[in-house]
Amino acid sequence: MSVALVILAAGQGTRMNSELPKVLHRLAGAPLLAHAMRTGAALEPVRTVIVTGHGAAEVEATVAGLDAEATCVRQAEQLGTGHAVMQAQAVLAEFDGDVAVLYGDTPFVRTETLEAMAAARDTADLVVLGFEAADPSGYGRLVTEGDRLLKIVEHKDASSEERAITLCNSGLVLGDARTMMRLLDRVSNDNAAGEYYLTDLPEAYGAEGLVTRVVICDEAETLGINTRAELAAAEAAFQSRARAEALVTGVTLEDPSTTYFAYDTIIGRDAVIGPQVVFGAGVTVESGAEIRAFCHLEGAHVARGAIVGPYARLRPGAELSEDARVGNFVEIKNATLAEGAKVNHLSYIGDAAVGTASNIGAGTITCNYDGVFKHRTEIGDRVFIGSNTMLVAPVTVGDDAMTASGSVITENVPEAALAVARAQQTNKPGLAKRFMEKLRLLKAAKKGS
Repeated sequence: MSVALVILAAGQGTRMNSELPKVLHRLAGAPLLAHAMRTGAALEPVRTVIVTGHGAAEVEATVAGLDAEATCVRQAEQLGTGHAVMQAQAVLAEFDGDVAVLYGDTPFVRTETLEAMAAARDTADLVVLGFEAADPSGYGRLVTEGDRLLKIVEHKDASSEERAITLCNSGLVLGDARTMMRLLDRVSNDNAAGEYYLTDLPEAYGAEGLVTRVVICDEAETLGINTRAELAAAEAAFQSRARAEALVTGVTLEDPSTTYFAYDTIIGRDAVIGPQVVFGAGVTVESGAEIRAFCHLEGAHVARGAIVGPYARLRPGAELSEDARVGNFVEIKNATLAEGAKVNHLSYIGDAAVGTASNIGAGTITCNYDGVFKHRTEIGDRVFIGSNTMLVAPVTVGDDAMTASGSVITENVPEAALAVARAQQTNKPGLAKRFMEKLRLLKAAKKGS
């Protein structure tokens, strides 16, 4: 059966004490909302609906960048989870399939758990995700009879017997979209908060003779982020899990506790990651590559056998081919290094292409920005760029060419040519001594005045 996602992302998150909407706070380099959307994508939804509210415009702009096909609907007043889901009713009016309700501030639900919920639909009209809580205080309790869920009771409304139940509500539900929307229409707001709760659905289903069942997951999956402290704890939990997975899959982490992964980091088997390495979003490191200590990578691809660092920065668009070398205090941005190319020391290579087996000397800079536009530098194969060369883009250096150290290259360099672009040195005998004496006299005069 086809599935639609409804992800609730309207809450203000007052306990975050932030101008930023809660679901846009970052975990492992991505907004919390991105984690929920990525997890839900495992169900291959035909539609994704994000319910926005607080900071709606900002959330909607983020959604557009994450999934251009997702639809955002606004919950003008936050009147409860049931009311939030109802905001998707118009979008799903003609939809004939299941709807899965997820939360934008709950990033750790596994795809396997959602798949288990979908499988449970074979024998249930509504599926609720629950967990066994180590400390159930404050959670809604799942009241069951046999393998059926009868109702969800909030902690404050629970009897002493119900409070003894440790099976708790995560908030996630999955069921037929039309049935869910029809029954939500009947849910009352006759409660202290005057809100419409999704937790009233099991009783509404039962009143019509429909079956609700529970799928149980680990409590850690249901962690919701409401405070900065919880966000920090979630980051620590994510990193611990990511490091463990990397080690299991054959990645060498020389100091696991100082390696930081993004939510989408991909590292191949037998890659070696040194201490104090930080991965931003969009990084792939192939098998056998090495990232040495104190490197920062974002939006980059490192091929097999390449070596990066120590103390290197790869920015978005950095593409390193097999056996390329990027050394200490080198920055690469929107540039490709072909097989065997080397940029080993103190250089910036931006908006450029460096050919096979070319060597970029220390202190080289591709001057790619004129204050308004970016321009490209094209360096051919087997090129030797002398130390402290300024390549003023747009410029091309042909195959097998060289530049002399200290050159400022403003014109194309032909194949196999040596380009020298520096002023002739002139020595002024005795001038340094006389100049320094003059400066010292000026300094003394200034102190005496």
